[in-house]
Amino acid sequence: MDKIRRRRIIGQQAMISEVRLAKGFTLATHQHDNEQFAMVVSGKIRFGLGAKDSPEHREVVLKGGEVLHLPSNLPHSAEALEDTLIYDVFSPISEGTGVDRG
Repeated sequence: MDKIRRRRIIGQQAMISEVRLAKGFTLATHQHDNEQFAMVVSGKIRFGLGAKDSPEHREVVLKGGEVLHLPSNLPHSAEALEDTLIYDVFSPISEGTGVDRG
């Protein structure tokens, strides 16, 4: 995919994805069974949380040093506002995540 580079480290119960996003990268709203922690190392990214047309939908902007917890099956989207480095922790492991489905 354009504007993204990543690598995965996969264990028995969890996996870590090192994700480098170029400014302007977008990921459409999706959801997955995995619980996810997005740890922003550097840059700035906007996450949309909840179904886009639902009253519960909200947006949060994270920058380096901040962490976002995404419970299992929570619809979410993302847009890199700057070049961004993230470590995503997923549990349980899976063959694909939102990037693979997006």
